[in-house]
Amino acid sequence: MAHFLRGKQAGIQNDLSAGLAPELFAIDEVARYGINSKISALAYDPVQSLLAVGTHDSPYGLSQISVFGQKRVNVTFTTTRKASIKSLQFCADKLISVDSKNDISVFSLETKRMNASYAPPGLITALATDPALDYALVGLQNGDVIAYDLDREAPAPFKIPNFWRERNPRAPMIPVVTLALHPRDIGTLLIGYSEGAVIYSFKQNKATKFFQYELQPGCPGGDSDPMFANKVRRPKLNQALWHPTGTFILTGHEDCSLVFWDVKDGRLLVARTLEDTQVDRPKPASEMFGSTTGTVSLKEPLFRVAWCCKENLEDTGVLVCGGASMTRSPRGLTFLDLGSTPIYATCTWQILADYFEKPKKQHILPTPPNTEVVDFCLLPRSSPHFAGSHDPIAVIALLASGEIVTLSFPSGHPITPTNQLHVSLSFVHPYINCMAIASIDRTRWLGMTENRLHGPPLLRGGAEAAHPLKRYESRNVLQTAHVDGTIRLWDAGHGDEVENEDMLQVDVARAIGRFENVDISKTSMSGVTGELAVGLSSGELVAFRWDHNRNFGREVPHSHAEGFGLETIKDRADPAVKEGLLPLTMLKKQEGFVSALKMSDIGFIGVGFEGGSVAVIDLRGPALIYNAKLSDISKQSTRGSIRRSGGQSQSRPEWPTVIEFGVMSLDGEDYSSILTFVGTNLGRLLTFKLLPESHGGYAVHLAGICSLDDRIISILPVNVDTGAIAHASPSVVANLRSGCKVNGVLLVVTPSGARIFKPAATKGAQKTWDDFLCDAANVVRFEDRGYALVGLFGDGRARAYSIPGLKEIASADTSQYLDVKRLSEALITATGDVFGWAGPSEIAVLNVWGTGQKLPRSLDKLFNVEALIPPRPTISNIQWISGTQYVSPSDMDILIGGPDRPPSKRMIEQMRAEEQQRRIAGRPAPSAPSAASGQDEGYWAYMQRQVQERTERLGIMGDSMDMLEENSSGWANDVSKYVNQQKRKVILGAIGSKLGF
Repeated sequence: MAHFLRGKQAGIQNDLSAGLAPELFAIDEVARYGINSKISALAYDPVQSLLAVGTHDSPYGLSQISVFGQKRVNVTFTTTRKASIKSLQFCADKLISVDSKNDISVFSLETKRMNASYAPPGLITALATDPALDYALVGLQNGDVIAYDLDREAPAPFKIPNFWRERNPRAPMIPVVTLALHPRDIGTLLIGYSEGAVIYSFKQNKATKFFQYELQPGCPGGDSDPMFANKVRRPKLNQALWHPTGTFILTGHEDCSLVFWDVKDGRLLVARTLEDTQVDRPKPASEMFGSTTGTVSLKEPLFRVAWCCKENLEDTGVLVCGGASMTRSPRGLTFLDLGSTPIYATCTWQILADYFEKPKKQHILPTPPNTEVVDFCLLPRSSPHFAGSHDPIAVIALLASGEIVTLSFPSGHPITPTNQLHVSLSFVHPYINCMAIASIDRTRWLGMTENRLHGPPLLRGGAEAAHPLKRYESRNVLQTAHVDGTIRLWDAGHGDEVENEDMLQVDVARAIGRFENVDISKTSMSGVTGELAVGLSSGELVAFRWDHNRNFGREVPHSHAEGFGLETIKDRADPAVKEGLLPLTMLKKQEGFVSALKMSDIGFIGVGFEGGSVAVIDLRGPALIYNAKLSDISKQSTRGSIRRSGGQSQSRPEWPTVIEFGVMSLDGEDYSSILTFVGTNLGRLLTFKLLPESHGGYAVHLAGICSLDDRIISILPVNVDTGAIAHASPSVVANLRSGCKVNGVLLVVTPSGARIFKPAATKGAQKTWDDFLCDAANVVRFEDRGYALVGLFGDGRARAYSIPGLKEIASADTSQYLDVKRLSEALITATGDVFGWAGPSEIAVLNVWGTGQKLPRSLDKLFNVEALIPPRPTISNIQWISGTQYVSPSDMDILIGGPDRPPSKRMIEQMRAEEQQRRIAGRPAPSAPSAASGQDEGYWAYMQRQVQERTERLGIMGDSMDMLEENSSGWANDVSKYVNQQKRKVILGAIGSKLGF
């Protein structure tokens, strides 16, 4: 009976929710965007052009590994245990991860599933993989190195003991810190222990070189600590890597020293830091510790070091994360451009030392102020070899906050993620302040394609799966405002095929003319005109409009021009944008942050400020047509009822919380008008009329003020005849001249209840929530069955109420999808889609008219079988002649897996390819040991014989070299004898001619 009386009190005769049954209200999880937790690891595959992102385990969910490709390609892997991802590495068609519980997980890029999980006998401290090998080398805390067979998904019988234990038996714990395969000789491994580095030869099965960094008394070292200056120090090692040609190695240490070594004889060439050189040589105290005696400068630890090279392997540079002074400005990555490497065979030790001491250029790849880089991921152009540092085009820096920054390499210019990275990565590039949604007509959105200058795409891998085509004429365009003052707009879809996948970017910082203190508090976009309004915490309002940039490709100085209370900012458009959302005008109020904002579909902007003022802007001028304080408006009010005492209202500050535009008839009027509704934090609702004037403009007049019981969170004008939202659309406003009348009511929602009434009075129906508070609400339509008021409540449930009876239709739990603490920031669309925060940087897209389905598994394709891995670089001819023994990946299979290991999938494919090439060339197959075996030999026996032959060839290699040496020696002796004979004949001939013979 109560809901029947509410309909009569609201003046609505029809039940607008008659066709909605409780079983229709169920939650479907449609999609997720963003990163579910703080990023802990990054990896990039240049062959497949994929980027993998691992996260920490958090209260918002288990750690995840997200693999991103071109456009919207995204596949998520989950681990089997509750643990954070420590490291990620791509290896051919696999992705290998190590988590904080010391588990190795192997994922297949082709099947998009976990192949295997392995827990080694110890704590994992290092991992090394290579696309040419079927093994992962695992360094343990006890100093051992073991191998895991990625093809057989089992441990291999291979093990490298702790060589440093033999060198220093008294050390309590010598863990493996880093592992690095030689860039040209796969049979050589660089093992970094905490005490020093070792070069290990697989062929000889022994350590061939030892490297230990030792500082004598009086040497400053990397940290220049005066407490230990007079002692012998051995700074612990935390980095060890190869020169791209394998001629030198670089070790990084806890005191921020970078030490360059010669591989051939183990000589220390240079020990330096980012600022100083020759830190391994004694210096006077005045030079060691600066002008103030006993002081020491604090430095960042060495987080990561990469020895990069250009397409020419001899042109190298060192990229360093950390190791700089804490007071350095700007902060960021440091790049030492070493230039072309001197020819090792012809240069002196001093030339080599000068090469590392005096780089060609040293510069900083800057990151945002007050940030700290803790890791980075290089993006090579094509080659996965050389430790992923061959000819990189960009670098992604991971900040301590969990955000990422993309920089060009080696210049360090910032690269926007817009249309370069997946939309989910934009949630942490950088973090998001606030978000809003607009329902934009499909045709208009397809035409809103930004024309912006940008470099080649960074991610080109993967292929998107086909999604169902749904009958939606409007697109859910999400606007995300980031902490760096940029806004990105993109189609979040309805769980259907997204036709226009491009992102739009708006640079608010450039529009207001400063790059500091750019904190966006509100955004609003028109679904009809495509105009965008942006409000800032500093009190500015900026309007953007789709247009062509007159100053494309050139910077122009800003000419200050004001008119009608607004400042024109068209000349502040980004010169890299030829067509897009460009700045139009700006309002500077300086009355606190923008607390309420609405961009209407008819060219008006309503904005409210924390200081208690409200303004209306007509973009057709543009002109400021209304500006007033709420306190002054209250004095002019002659209509409405005030339930609370005037003294209580005046004692508390008041500001707008919601602004909405609509077209309807006011109570007691027989015509419709353009209305602006303003709700405040004290529960007051102000109604304004927008009336045309003779000169073509509009004037704003107060129509009335009424009071509700709580802060207003939603104002919904409803058409009584149809149930649809009575928005101020261009078509409805155009029909007002012909006498069109819209019979409407207001549905106003507060945290404690809802009210339906005819503006501007408060007579109507009221519903009070029972034991919970409402955080967000909207009028939602389900197909052609009717409309309902859908709200998100503090108990974690979504509820649907009938209109106008406000009777509960059904409810569903959303706490398993959304963060209940942030439900007030959730967005509800007119089609029943809910966009809410599931974590600090992840949103979940739900639909209330579903069937209870969980998030569907991604059908995107990641692995491209046609993308071939380039051959691994090998030793040069000079190295081979000088005696370096070449070990092939096939030989490594035997050395690590043993001669009894069955052929791997890679070996089988290689054999098949060789057999196919042989058949095409028409060459006979290699002769079998016997005729019978050649006729009856099966494929498996054939493969085993191939492995046996390779083992024999590996043993015969030394004999062949000996025979070659004997033949070369015999040939040299023959040549010597021949030369002596010729000399003897010449001498005898000359003597005979003199004697007349």
